[in-house]
Amino acid sequence: MSIKYVPEPFRIKMVEKIKMLTREERIEKIKEAKYNLFNLAAEDVYIDLLTDSGTNAMSDDQWAGIMKGDEAYAGGKSYFKVLETVQSIFNYNFVQPVHQGRAAEKVLFPLLLEKGKVAISNMFFDTTRAHVELAGARAIDCVVPEAKNPELRANFKGNMDVEKLEKIILEHGPENVGLIVMTITNNSAGGQPVSIDNMRNVSKIAKKYNIKICIDAARFAENAFFIKEREDEFKNSSIEEITKIMFSYGDMFTMSAKKDAILNMGGLLGVKNDEELFGKVKANCICFEGFTTYGGLSGRDLEAMAQGLKEGMDEDFLRYRIGQIQYLASKLDDENIAYQSPAGGHGIFVDAKAMFPHIPYNEYPGQALAIELYIEAGIRTCDIGSYMLGNDPDSGKQLEADFEFTRLAIPRRVYTQAHFDIMAEALLEIKKRSSSIKGYKITWEPPILRHFQASLEPLK
Repeated sequence: MSIKYVPEPFRIKMVEKIKMLTREERIEKIKEAKYNLFNLAAEDVYIDLLTDSGTNAMSDDQWAGIMKGDEAYAGGKSYFKVLETVQSIFNYNFVQPVHQGRAAEKVLFPLLLEKGKVAISNMFFDTTRAHVELAGARAIDCVVPEAKNPELRANFKGNMDVEKLEKIILEHGPENVGLIVMTITNNSAGGQPVSIDNMRNVSKIAKKYNIKICIDAARFAENAFFIKEREDEFKNSSIEEITKIMFSYGDMFTMSAKKDAILNMGGLLGVKNDEELFGKVKANCICFEGFTTYGGLSGRDLEAMAQGLKEGMDEDFLRYRIGQIQYLASKLDDENIAYQSPAGGHGIFVDAKAMFPHIPYNEYPGQALAIELYIEAGIRTCDIGSYMLGNDPDSGKQLEADFEFTRLAIPRRVYTQAHFDIMAEALLEIKKRSSSIKGYKITWEPPILRHFQASLEPLK
């Protein structure tokens, strides 16, 4: 039974007109885009759920901060405001702004990873996996088994499989494990949270074998909210308190601030205590991003980031934010449409394999559903499955993903209840004709991160 929609804890002060194409126009547009949703012009999209990264609506306080941004090349006051904010939230000594999350990975990973080494994660997302491989290392996923059953409802399906983690370390040799990456929330597993108990146990193993832990912190506030709701030990703790405890088990973090800091552009790299490592981080930042006190960002971006980090941790906002996702999930429950359950933090990950059991992994059911959602209702989403996973970096063979999801990533403070109803109705209409939908084949692909650029065509 559908749950009640959580009312917005804000008023709408400005609107942006969006275009509504006909079904026939959308069929032609996706064909022109070579069946790649990234190739669509944004103005040809009605509801854009391609990502929750940088697609957020900033607040009046953030926009006001933009007017106060200090654009000094070095030592601008907006940088020091970010530094103070980040240190107070995460309790890390060293902070480096960058232009987005993958920039933090580009700066950091080559300092810790190289050919012959591996990095182990509760699950790597596409760009993080790519930066591991670009550094010469290999990425290994080690999520708990519960995550691989979308119908199973468990509180922390984003957790690391701790027993398997230790086996992998011993198999490769501790000296060959360059990094453990904890992604909170676990994006590739469906936006599923990680518990502090799990983080604590991973930390024990990391210390036992002298391996560093990097937290992928893009959605740290959503993860903290789930901990407060689901982990009894922390039900009376604040989001700020939970965040400090969570990050105490890491050695460093990378963050796309385009998610829980509610920005349109920005990222962070934090190092807890290792001053020598941070010196190397700064050197790489100057080469790749810009001087250390702006890191590829304008002063106005830094000003908005300092404010957005605080707003993203507000419990009223988080209750509304998670409530939106749960509302959509309940609508899908009513229609027996399978997704990674329970609903995650930043979107619904529809189980395309369950929707299209006749489409094999190498014909990309997640991409097929994403294309159908655009044709049906002008909704742009993306595949989180074998199409995104790509080919084995050594053999070149198509990899089979643990999941075949289509992700409906929800921008923050952007869409209303009516939009969520349209999402559910579109999925129901697709389900009604699901047996007639066919898969796709790739006609061209780049060597890495192919889903951003590849060309496809429907199978006959």
